[in-house]
Amino acid sequence: MAFTYLKNSIAEAEKAQDDANTRAVVEATLADIDARGDVAVRELALKFDNYTPPSFRLSDEEIQAIIAKVSPRDMDDIKFAQKQVRDFAQAQRDSMLDIEIETMPGVILGHKNIPVQSVGCYVPAGKFPMVASAHMSVATASVAGVPRIIACTPPFNGEPNPAVIAAMHLGGAHEIYVIGGIQAVGAMALGTETIDPVHLLVGPGNAFVAEAKRQLFGRVGIDLFAGPTETMVIADTTVDAEMCATDLLGQAEHGYNSPAALVTNSHTLAQETMAEIDRILTILPTADTASVSWRDYGEVIVCDTYEEMLAVSEDKAYEHVQVMTDRDDWFLENMTCYGGLFLGPRTNVSNGDKVIGTNHTLPTKKAGRYTGGLWVGKYLKTHSYQKITTDEAATMIGEYGSRLCMLEGFVGHAEQCNLRVRRYGKKHVPYGTGAQ
Repeated sequence: MAFTYLKNSIAEAEKAQDDANTRAVVEATLADIDARGDVAVRELALKFDNYTPPSFRLSDEEIQAIIAKVSPRDMDDIKFAQKQVRDFAQAQRDSMLDIEIETMPGVILGHKNIPVQSVGCYVPAGKFPMVASAHMSVATASVAGVPRIIACTPPFNGEPNPAVIAAMHLGGAHEIYVIGGIQAVGAMALGTETIDPVHLLVGPGNAFVAEAKRQLFGRVGIDLFAGPTETMVIADTTVDAEMCATDLLGQAEHGYNSPAALVTNSHTLAQETMAEIDRILTILPTADTASVSWRDYGEVIVCDTYEEMLAVSEDKAYEHVQVMTDRDDWFLENMTCYGGLFLGPRTNVSNGDKVIGTNHTLPTKKAGRYTGGLWVGKYLKTHSYQKITTDEAATMIGEYGSRLCMLEGFVGHAEQCNLRVRRYGKKHVPYGTGAQ
């Protein structure tokens, strides 16, 4: 493989140290929440958000008063986006069928798709009010039929963001809390005196939120590792530098550690894109963040062939992969490791983030190698069941089971089978032996 890095990110050792520092902070914070509950949550809310209302949970009256601040146009936009998300989630849910088959006379096997019984949805809002994250987590959980949906979001500029609260409420949240960061995730997972713990955590967040979810996994379920956003633009000469640069910086503004990579087979496009990024950073209002992210985590990789461009993408397995080439469908057919795929210059990551209907909570840090993003199926558990309805089937399955248990040395297991052979098949099987 022949490819060239025209721009590389900071060393992996620096990234690892950053991750280690985050892990230590999160571990100590979660232990504090687990030990002191509401008191710890309140102290953290004061420290990080300077926000300590009498109750972090919004009452119905407070919710309605906050929603009333949303303009009619903004409300219409929220409802449009939420309908797109709901419609796609419903189509996905409809594709997931309960099944039951009879593998032989009297032997019935099946599975049922059962909603997780309680979900905690985290909606970022500290730096940017992530209205769309409420659609992605809360509304999708509602489509799945989750009976208890709680949602947490930090205050924005010292108070609940009306648009975020509106989206949570319209999405179907049963409890809404104005809490952010580690304290929100920890409270939902561990429980406090005033917040009952949930079974599943979902939603994106910064590095601290992502690390908190990672450490809590096992005690509760999580949707996936969705940390600092990543974006990759795969492009050839069918598009120009302005489009490539705009799409890279559009995601780099998320945070100081948001990787953004250009993969191209055109050395000219690579050079022009880097120059265009420098130009846009002089006029972009969020350049303070985007410039640091691009400086430390930006990459430009020039490949010789489309096959090499594909190989680079597969290896990195970025969260967002935007393909703008003369063979977009070829990439769709051949790509296997990514979070979400955005095909063609008319498409962009922001569409997926905000309105088009696919979910924007996607795997990062190469998790796309083994999982897709958040979707209605993440809220459903597929449980199997078995039923034997005839004496003949009970006997036959019991005989096979008895012998296979003895093959492994599990005498107690075998006796479960033998008992059925004796009782329903009227056959003598000596205790502790395999059926004949």
